[in-house]
Amino acid sequence: MKQMALDIGLAPVPTLANFVAVGNEAVLEHLSLWTGNPRRSPVPTLLWGDSGSGKTHLLRAAREALRDHGGQVGWIDASTLHPGEYDERWVAVVLDDCHLYTAEQQAAAFNWFVNAQTPTHGPARWVLAAADRPPADLQLREDLRTRLGWGHVFQVKALGEAERRAVLRRAADERGVFLSDEVMDFMLNRFSRDLSSLMMLLDQLDAYALRTQRAITIPLIKSMLENE
Repeated sequence: MKQMALDIGLAPVPTLANFVAVGNEAVLEHLSLWTGNPRRSPVPTLLWGDSGSGKTHLLRAAREALRDHGGQVGWIDASTLHPGEYDERWVAVVLDDCHLYTAEQQAAAFNWFVNAQTPTHGPARWVLAAADRPPADLQLREDLRTRLGWGHVFQVKALGEAERRAVLRRAADERGVFLSDEVMDFMLNRFSRDLSSLMMLLDQLDAYALRTQRAITIPLIKSMLENE
């Protein structure tokens, strides 16, 4: 069954605080420590894991945390068709979806990486990257592939089905919301299964149920999709 992306209203900005870190506590701690003090270490960091494990959420959250501290951040992902030049004002370089990079994107990523780590002026900048496999298995130009594996490498683990249901159930209980097995099946089968999207959906369902004074059922979800 085709899953629907969650696009009801405006999605909240990804943050480290709203990332559900079950099984990924070490990754979250590392990013929280670094973004809290960007000068603590210029050692690059690579996150790898399956689609839906939360890698992009973490990269966007780290970028937002750095921006909150007044820093500018360079960003490349698979949709950045023609990356620009490296900017010395950046405090960090973020490279998402590295496994999908074209030759042009790989060349830009390598250039940004080298300039960030060995800048002409000032201290080295952090490089944070993400891919769907460990650096040794990436089908990239060798100079970029080896550099991505230089520093900290973390596997971001997606929640299993039982864990995802347990977290969703606990989050609903904390809100005083009852989710039947039928409703949970619908949510997991029809919407993006990454946990941040599911938490956002639960928040919106809770608000809609309160506003309409109705219990959360499949008809209520369909009504919200039609009316929001």
